[in-house]
Amino acid sequence: MDPRIKPVADIKTVPLFDIVVDLNPRLFFGETPVGRRVLFGAAGGTFTGERVRGDVLAGGGDWALFRPNGDMALDVRLTLRTHDNELIYMTYSGRWITPPEARTDMADPVRRYKVDPSRYYFRTQPLFETGSTAYAWMNDIVCVGTGYLVEGAVAYRIFQIV
Repeated sequence: MDPRIKPVADIKTVPLFDIVVDLNPRLFFGETPVGRRVLFGAAGGTFTGERVRGDVLAGGGDWALFRPNGDMALDVRLTLRTHDNELIYMTYSGRWITPPEARTDMADPVRRYKVDPSRYYFRTQPLFETGSTAYAWMNDIVCVGTGYLVEGAVAYRIFQIV
C-alpha cells in the first residue's frame, strides 16, 4: 500500500430535496457522430425539501445522448424558482443504465412508469449556481441524486454530500 494514502471520513449524505420535472414531447436530433441525441425539454415541475422548495421553470431540459449499447448519458440544465422568488441554476450529468431484461418494459409508453426503479441505474451529480444571498450556500455544495420515471415526468431524490 502507498504510504501517502490516509484514512478519511466516509462520504455521508443528507436529503436536500425531491424534484419532479414535467416533460415536453421529446425532440430527436437523430444519429449524430457521438450517438443518438434527444432533448427531453422541461415543461415545469416542483421541488420540495426542508431548506429549499419551489418550482421548476419551463425552458430547460436534458440533452440526452444514447450510446450505441442503449445506455443514456444525461446533460441537464434547469432553472429553479424558490418559494420566496429566488432563482437557482441547476446542472447535472449522470447515467441511466437499463439492463437488457428491462428494456422492453421501459420502451412501452404505459408500462415504463410502473417499472421498479431498482431494475435500472439512474444516477446524477447536481451542482447549483445562484446570486441569491439566501441560497448562496448552494453554490458550495456537491450533491448526488437517484432518478425514476413518473407519469409524464422524471423525478429525483437529491442528496447533499456532507
